[in-house]
Amino acid sequence: MTDDASIKTWLQERTKLSRLPDEAIDAIAKHLQAITIAANRHLVTAGASPQALYILQQGQLAILKHNNQPGKILSPGELINIQELLLESNISQTLTTLTEVRLWSLPAATFNQIAREFPQVFQTFSQSLLDELTQVSAQLSFEQQRQAALRPYIVPKARRGIVGSSRYAVRLRQQIKKASNDAQSTLIFGEPGLGKDNIAALIHFGSPQRRQPIIKVNSGLLQPTGADLFGRAGGKPGLIEWLDEGTLVLNNIQDLPKELCPQIEQLLKTGTYTPVSRGNTTDNEPRTCRARIVLVSEKTQPNIERWATHTIKVPPLRVRKSDLKTQVEYYISLYCRSKAIPKPKITPEAIRRLQSYDFPGNLQELQSLVERAIQQIGGAQELTEEVFWSADNKKKRFRWNLLNAYPNFRNFLRSPWWPDRINYWFTTWFFALVVLILFIGPQERHENFALNMFWAWWWPVVLLIFPFLGRIWCAVCPFMIYGEIAQKVSLWLFPRKLKKWPRERAEKYGGWFLFGLFALIFLWEELWHLENTAYLSSCLLLLITAGAVIFSTIFERRFWCRYLCPIGGMNGLFAKLSITELRAQQGICSATCTTYQCYKGGPEKGEGQETDGCPLYSHPAQLQDNRDCVLCMTCLKACPHRSVEVNLRPPGIELWTTHIPRGYEVALLLLLLGGIFLRRLPQIEQGLGVNMNVESLDLTHAGFSMLALALPALLPLLAQVVMVASYKIAHYVGNNWPKPRPFVEMAYGYLPLVLGGNLAHYLHLGLTEGGRLLPVAMTTFGLSGEQMPALVAHPAVVSFLQGTTVLVSMALTFFLTNKIARQPLKAIWPQHVAAIALGSSFWLFIVNMKM
Repeated sequence: MTDDASIKTWLQERTKLSRLPDEAIDAIAKHLQAITIAANRHLVTAGASPQALYILQQGQLAILKHNNQPGKILSPGELINIQELLLESNISQTLTTLTEVRLWSLPAATFNQIAREFPQVFQTFSQSLLDELTQVSAQLSFEQQRQAALRPYIVPKARRGIVGSSRYAVRLRQQIKKASNDAQSTLIFGEPGLGKDNIAALIHFGSPQRRQPIIKVNSGLLQPTGADLFGRAGGKPGLIEWLDEGTLVLNNIQDLPKELCPQIEQLLKTGTYTPVSRGNTTDNEPRTCRARIVLVSEKTQPNIERWATHTIKVPPLRVRKSDLKTQVEYYISLYCRSKAIPKPKITPEAIRRLQSYDFPGNLQELQSLVERAIQQIGGAQELTEEVFWSADNKKKRFRWNLLNAYPNFRNFLRSPWWPDRINYWFTTWFFALVVLILFIGPQERHENFALNMFWAWWWPVVLLIFPFLGRIWCAVCPFMIYGEIAQKVSLWLFPRKLKKWPRERAEKYGGWFLFGLFALIFLWEELWHLENTAYLSSCLLLLITAGAVIFSTIFERRFWCRYLCPIGGMNGLFAKLSITELRAQQGICSATCTTYQCYKGGPEKGEGQETDGCPLYSHPAQLQDNRDCVLCMTCLKACPHRSVEVNLRPPGIELWTTHIPRGYEVALLLLLLGGIFLRRLPQIEQGLGVNMNVESLDLTHAGFSMLALALPALLPLLAQVVMVASYKIAHYVGNNWPKPRPFVEMAYGYLPLVLGGNLAHYLHLGLTEGGRLLPVAMTTFGLSGEQMPALVAHPAVVSFLQGTTVLVSMALTFFLTNKIARQPLKAIWPQHVAAIALGSSFWLFIVNMKM
């Protein structure tokens, strides 16, 4: 066999030239020239005139797509440029070599000459083109019908991938990949707003069937007969038949008509479906479903779940807080690209604010929030926390984070100055000096500056601090400073492991212990005239310090401070009214924190400093009120994630939002109420004209003192009795009357009045004797203080400020009682009457009758 004969045989077997007469094939084979082209070269270029007819013999040749990426790969035997040569048109597609290729080339002039000699060439290829056109037309008609049927439901693409690196995101990607590897059924369920239909699209477009269509059908809109899904026997095809090997997404499967449930179960169980019968037709045999079925639901579907091959539970956004930053940045990029605007940066504070929110609407709500925030900034370069105003919850409403507003304030609180240097460089030695002077100095207040400071300065100042800074005194309290020193020294002398806190017993009995201790202090103060007896005041300070020292050498951290200190109990109670609070953002703590250094302590990590953990064993993200936070800022120093906040807030807002009432706190509150009357016994004696022997230490004085502590509590209790009785009477006669809240909740409404009454009492000392501190200091050391300056308020000023304090505290008590009760005035008027009675007695015995 000659070379031309071999070429002829190859052309007849491998190309469309086999339809030509032998003479025409001989003529073509005779003039073919073998050529070789290296890889990554263009064979022909779109728009150019064809120079020759090429026949691919060996190698890979591909059509170049519009993005300059290789597209369809041509097979050996492919005729290149034949249509262009016959129709005398330019080349329509660029062809590029993927590997080295070998071709036969027939120059264009030679091919045209052969085509003129053998008219069969044009006729043959015209018929071939006509056959191809007919086939394409039939296929196009079928595709047009198919597209018309599927178009209302088609899903063009997946909107996004699974964003994030959390274990939830990683597991979700693994589940999607596993479901994509086969064409089996999948059930996807989760809360609204999680993009479950998008996960279905990810499964489809990540599968080998990605070139097939994917449609999404709302289950609640399907016909109960299932005709639109399964078609009719001998009639119109259903969506499953049109889909072929595509993907059917049944969205909101929980809304599926009950009549369809058995057929869907059959589809999942056997992979077959039965078209709907039409009259007496016999063409109603089960058919095989070639489509992938994906079911989407907002909750589990037990009857369907057991037949689904794959089950994917989509986690809500609130458990994926560590992915939130990446998700936000993705939505920012997505929106900015769509609007062709510069991409703003999001501040860490804004991320922390978003992480503190639980997003009930999940990803859909987050995307809307991000887009609205970008619109709100109007072209600014940063998305700050203020523009995410709706990402808030009850615990975060009406809060303003001072640490973000004042970075220098944050730096100070994280510095060694607060509170360690203040405590160990000043408080320790100054407290020791005060105690020493109380012991050895003059014994009356007008001669001893330490006694003057304790009663005329410390009490009014600390009471004024509570509404503004809460329990901040405890951060610099000398009692616990000496407790910490004793703890460190004892561990150095006798190395051992301190005992864990008996939390259960301490929570149960600790509050009642400090209540009893405070009652004894009140009686001691009154019966032994501590206000004007220096060495006894010193003994009181030393006894409280001794308690801190003893319990610090037994238990770890500040057990005394949290559960047993009477001053700490009072501070924790009044701190609830503060306009400031220390909290942490729960979302950040749950999303990024794994070490809990603010609570447990630990080494330096990131910007977090090395600490021993919270001295009161309080986690800032779990605080419900200010009771168990001494504002030592240990958590702020330890936190590497900037989760801790120091917020301004409405005063006492926790008392009607997140507060948990406690019986021993109510008892202490009523004791502090009685303490106001106890300290005004001389005025009460004068006003009532009763001889109480308040200047002597005897049983009469003691008896009246205990009555003064106990009797004022009867007014709020009596008011509660009236409220309960009114409710029961109204209920008995059939009237609609709100049920009163428990007294343990209502009693906290009196907290402003108790604080105001105590402050009004001590304002007299602070505004008169407190201003004589310098002359008294000179007198303490045996010098004449007559020439030293003194600031003493006029009695009218003192009365005005005391009266204003009482009136304001009464108004706040009315407001707080209303907020706690959340009931109409007709139901809580007895408590308001009791508050008016107590406030009026304060006016009578404090404002009108001076000490």
